[in-house]
Amino acid sequence: MNSETGLRRPVTFLFAFIAALLLGQTVAAQPSAVTLTPSVVVAGSPELIRVAAPATATLHGEWLGQKIEFFRSGHAWVALAGVDVQASTGPSTLAITETLPGGTPRDLGRTVEIHPAHYRTGRLSVAPRFINPTPSELAAIEAEIALKKKVFAVSAPQPLWSGNFRAPVKATPTASFGTRRTFNGKLASVHNGMDFRARVGTPVHASNAGVVLLARKLYFEGNCVVLDHGLGLYTVVMHLSRIDVREGQHVARGQLLGLSGATGRVTGPHLHWEVRWENAHLDPAKLLRMNLSAVR
Repeated sequence: MNSETGLRRPVTFLFAFIAALLLGQTVAAQPSAVTLTPSVVVAGSPELIRVAAPATATLHGEWLGQKIEFFRSGHAWVALAGVDVQASTGPSTLAITETLPGGTPRDLGRTVEIHPAHYRTGRLSVAPRFINPTPSELAAIEAEIALKKKVFAVSAPQPLWSGNFRAPVKATPTASFGTRRTFNGKLASVHNGMDFRARVGTPVHASNAGVVLLARKLYFEGNCVVLDHGLGLYTVVMHLSRIDVREGQHVARGQLLGLSGATGRVTGPHLHWEVRWENAHLDPAKLLRMNLSAVR
C-alpha cells in the first residue's frame, strides 16, 4: 500500500461518516405524518389529529380503546377526538395505518404522552331526593341510563359540524370542568361539563351544526338536549326551562335549542354544557379555544 492510498482511505471514511450524520439529521428533521393539536395532551383534552396521506388512502385508527374515524379536509385526513377527563396519565398508543390501493398497510402509529390536568374539588347542597331517590325514582333513573346508552351509541358516519365551536349561551362560564364534586357531604362524581351563570330564560344555542338525538326531561339532567355532530362527537345542554327542538331535527350552528333554567339536580339557575367524543368527556373550554376554521 502506497502512502497516497493510505491517506485517501481515512479521508473517504471521514466523508462517509459526515454524510451519514447529515442523512440522519435530514431524516430526523422531516415532519411526522401524524400531528396532534394541541401538541401537549392532557386529561380531558379534545385533539385534532391530522394525517398527511393521499386522498386515495384508506386510514384505520384507534386510541384509548376507541375507533378513530377520519375525514378529508384540504390536503390531509383529520379527526376530532380526545382524552377522557379521568383517563390514566402516561404513555398511550395512537394506532394508525395507511393503505394505498393495491398496497400494503403502512404503520403511522405513535406514542402519545397524556399529562395530568389539575382540577379542584367542590361541595354542593341539593335536595335530599337527588341523593337518596325513592324506589320509583330509582327505576326511572335506571331506564334513563339505558336510554342514554342507546343515544350515545348512534352517530352520523360523516362530520356534521364545520368550523369553530361557539359557547351555547351568552353568560359567564365557571372553571367547573373536572371538579370532584361532593353532594351533601358525599363524593358523587367528577363534573363532566362547563357551567354558565345563566339566568332562567336565557336563550341557549347550538354550538355547531348537528342532529338532535334527545330532547326531553330527565331525572338528574332536567330538560336536556343532546346533539350529534357526527363521527362520535356530541354536545349536551342541561337544566333547561324550555326545549325548542325535537328529536331527529337538523340544527345549524347558532340555532335556538331552548331557554336556560334550573330543572333537574341543581343548586340554582345555570346552564350545564358537555362535550363528548365517544365515551370520553372533554373540556368544553379547550374545544372553544381550538381554531377549526380551516377544517372542512
